[in-house]
Amino acid sequence: MSTKDFAEKDYYKVLGVSKDAKPEEIKKAFRKIARDNHPDSHPGDKAAEARFKEASEANDVLSDPKKRKEYDQARSLFGAGGLHFPRSGGATNVNVEDFLRTAGNGDGFGDLFGNLFGATGGRRTTTRSARRGADIEGETTIDFIDAVNGTTVSLQMVSQEPCQACRGTGARAGTVPTVCPTCQGSGMHATTAGGVFQMTEPCPDCHGRGMIVDDPCQVCHGSGRARSTRTMQVRIPAGVEDGQRIRIKGKGSPGENGGASGDLYVVVHVRPDPTFGRDGSNLTVTVPVTFSEAALGAEVEVPKLGGGTVRLRIPEGTPNGRTFRVRGRGVTRSDGSKGDLLATVDVVVPTGLDAASRRALHEFAAAAHEPNPRSWEVS
Repeated sequence: MSTKDFAEKDYYKVLGVSKDAKPEEIKKAFRKIARDNHPDSHPGDKAAEARFKEASEANDVLSDPKKRKEYDQARSLFGAGGLHFPRSGGATNVNVEDFLRTAGNGDGFGDLFGNLFGATGGRRTTTRSARRGADIEGETTIDFIDAVNGTTVSLQMVSQEPCQACRGTGARAGTVPTVCPTCQGSGMHATTAGGVFQMTEPCPDCHGRGMIVDDPCQVCHGSGRARSTRTMQVRIPAGVEDGQRIRIKGKGSPGENGGASGDLYVVVHVRPDPTFGRDGSNLTVTVPVTFSEAALGAEVEVPKLGGGTVRLRIPEGTPNGRTFRVRGRGVTRSDGSKGDLLATVDVVVPTGLDAASRRALHEFAAAAHEPNPRSWEVS
């Protein structure tokens, strides 16, 4: 839309509402016009199509409080094709185009129109929308003890970053991309659905970049992005579990046009430990004890993750498979507290008995008078 067209259009008249019409009145008026003139209902009717487009344009401005305010301010400056300056004898009408031409591209009026229509008035608005960088994923394998205590690993990541050859423009060296004529450089394209609702989506011609590359860079083929390999230090928090996916904010691919960087997602694989296992925030360990220790009771040494032992008292008559809890010797939780060490007794049955040992066990069985543990047997 040219500056002259803007100055002469009366959107309130287009919708048939007053200048102080409430948003509900504007919406109601537009819906009626859209319903009566929608192209789907009047195929081939150019007049109805023009009326529909004109009403859509008016509704786009008047239904947006910010746009409507700017439009009203502009209309207070411009009359029907002229700019009014008060003077003692009345008002002087100045041609709009002549005024903007001699005022150095509007001396700010271009920005006013640009806010409404993207690229009208004396200056063209070429602000492109910011685009967030892509997320990237990586994997790492760490030892069991590092998963419990936390560690820092080096990861070599491959991501898409601004092409060094064209500095991210996508254009061959010595050339520059041009502003997309469809979206006027914004990277976004507005469409009207059902004649009432307006949706904004990435421009189909420039794919959201706001620029068109006529002579593409030979390295990135016009995308402005290129594969980049970099090594970064990533902190793996304490207590991570096998297969867990960790998000590291802002460590993905850089954004475009001032957009935020994407995120890095790291899938952690944990090597099993020959001694310890995990049950949530608890560590598990199997403690072999002899028949005598289980029967008579004993104090045994239980290993700690990372070295050293803790003493565990086995009560007299402890059955095979009983689990004891050693508090505070497990995995660090997110709140800083620690889980426990769960020690499960495994009674080791003696093998390869000599004659003396056999006689002793027979004597024990006779003296102990143990009840039959197989209750289903008929005596």
